[in-house]
Amino acid sequence: MKNLVIDIGNSRIKSALFAGDELLDESVFDDLEQGVAVWSGLTFQKCMVSSVRFPKAELETKLPFPVEFLNASTPIPLVNGYDTPASLGLDRLAAALGAWHLASRKAALAIDLGTCVTYDLVDQKGVYRGGAISPGLKMRAKAMHVFTASLPEIELGSAPGSLLGTSTDSCLKIGVWAGLNFELKGFIEAYRVNFPEISIYLCGGDAESFDSLAKDHIFVVPNLVLIGLNCILNHHVA
Repeated sequence: MKNLVIDIGNSRIKSALFAGDELLDESVFDDLEQGVAVWSGLTFQKCMVSSVRFPKAELETKLPFPVEFLNASTPIPLVNGYDTPASLGLDRLAAALGAWHLASRKAALAIDLGTCVTYDLVDQKGVYRGGAISPGLKMRAKAMHVFTASLPEIELGSAPGSLLGTSTDSCLKIGVWAGLNFELKGFIEAYRVNFPEISIYLCGGDAESFDSLAKDHIFVVPNLVLIGLNCILNHHVA
């Protein structure tokens, strides 16, 4: 059976076609109309959508095929230990499930480096334990401009090679990049205190910028949310 899964995030729309657990194809779109033009030409039996940008009612009018919408009551192969499950971002849940699946159902941490950075942990018993949320790269850079009187809004570019800025722009750039890099390392180290064998999976638009972290059970998997959505769809259908 072929599944189409669609992840509509704040900035981009990503989709993938699966046969069982096998990834056949994936795409990235800037707007929904581009996606619909491609998806309408695919052959699939089931489709699941996770959206943080468009409400369900709007998508029902724009998607010309039957869709399962991921929501807080959708059956999943995890125990949700979040205190407020209705407020849990569905992309966070899908990323956590994707990480747990890739870790062969052992303890896993999903870190999604998008508009915000989200940390989501599943323990070895298959319980989603929660995590943390912090500003992403672009948000950090913009915030220092918006909330001060004179600091400029910088172009992020690539990560600087030094921690010593010699201009305001370079100091801001180092603060943004190095700040998030140290944050990631700090969170990973802290989670490993209680979960020493945990596997960590990085995803999101900025994940590949931190691929230097990819060692010691740390992996960069850009399509992690899509893998999680496919797991949920297979479980839901079953």
